[in-house]
Formats: sequence, C-alpha cells, structure tokens
Amino acid sequence: MSSAETRAKETEPAVAKVLLVEDDPLLGKSVHRGLTEHGFDCCWVRSGGEAVRSVLEDTELFDAVVLDLMLPDLTGWEVLEELRNQNRGLPVLILTALGSVDDRVRGLNAGADDYLVKPFAFPELVARLLALLRRAELQAKDVLTLDVGPLKLNLVTRVVEREGRRIELTETEFKLLEYLMRNANHAVTRRMLCEYLWDADWEGVTNIIEVHINRLRSKVDRGFRQPLIETVRGVGYALRSR
Repeated sequence: MSSAETRAKETEPAVAKVLLVEDDPLLGKSVHRGLTEHGFDCCWVRSGGEAVRSVLEDTELFDAVVLDLMLPDLTGWEVLEELRNQNRGLPVLILTALGSVDDRVRGLNAGADDYLVKPFAFPELVARLLALLRRAELQAKDVLTLDVGPLKLNLVTRVVEREGRRIELTETEFKLLEYLMRNANHAVTRRMLCEYLWDADWEGVTNIIEVHINRLRSKVDRGFRQPLIETVRGVGYALRSR
C-alpha cells in the first residue's frame, strides 16, 4: 500500500461495531442485514450466554449493543446486568416486544441507554443507534460546548449564541436545542424528542413537540437569512449545520 493510500485509510471514519442479541432467526437476519446495509459492522448472536462471552473477550470490541429481553439461557435483564458489570459505558439499546411503561422503566433503570418496542420502524432504530453513538463519543471527549455551523451552546454556562448574538431560552428549549445539536444533520423523531425531554410515553402527548419546536425556531432562526431547524416530512426534525 502506498503512503497516500495509507494516509487516506487512516482518515476514513471508523465503522461502528454493533452486537445484536436476538434469538428470533427471521428478525435477527433482517436486523443484521439492515444494520450492515446502513454501514454498521454488525455481529449477531442468538443467546444471552453468547452475548456475555462476546463482550468478555474484549470489553472494548463493541461500540453498542442491541439487546432483546426474551432470550434462551440468560434473560436480557441478566445480560444487561453482566454488561454493566463489565463495561459501564457501553451503549445498550433494548429492542423487545415488552412494551408496557413498567417494562420500559425497568429497562432504563437497569442501565439501558434506550428502549425501543417491537414492532418498530427500522429508520428509527438506526436513528436511535446513531444518537447513542454520538452521545457516547461526546461523553468520551468530555465536551463542554456544542458547535453546529453558526450556533454555539455552552453546557456549563447554559449560554446559546448565533453569530455572536445571545439567544435566551427556557430550560425545555435549551434541552430541545441540545438534543438537536448532538444529532446535527440527522433527523430525529417526535417520539425521540418527547422521551428525551420528559421520559414520557409518546402515546400520551399530542402536539406539544410542535409547540416547542415553533418557539425554538422563533428564537434560533428569526432574523437570520438561513434557517437551521427544518421539518423532515414524515419523520420529525433536523438541525442543519449549513
């Protein structure tokens, strides 16, 4: 390999490696294929024991885990407990048919970073995984400020500025903008925003997200030539770096 090829290879973005833990052969095959097609390096195992052994081989081998709860041998709850004992910072997304509020609360309290109920929309699974990976990357870098295009947000002082102009936000608007900035240039769903802001069940909320997005737009985009917050039809919203 030439030196130019070596340098080019070194600058290529790292491929996220995901451990998929799913015992259903049809669903597992479908999710594995979908994640691979979306650019993930996906390793699929079909039991809790295999999942634990895979992580024990190298606690830094995987960047995230997609975990079913109803598994042979070890349950998903037991796998999650073991994963947290071995690697407390490894992002874990529970993907399960157990969709009651009590199940979700139990999963998040047990250490899961996100919880998605079957049946699910595959684009949402990908979006949630990407969000978890970006969040983990930011936490690893101990980032104190977020910069997206002309927009700056300081997580310590809670100051938000665009092109030097300070923008006053409510606490909810600040959290909403922070989430959009952490997921800049990627669409996030209304469900994701709702759960992030209030840990709420999506079914219990109507147009509250639209109300807060409109208020945030009036502060972030009004008076500027180029709007940053856009509606992604049929999905949700995205903050563009332009």
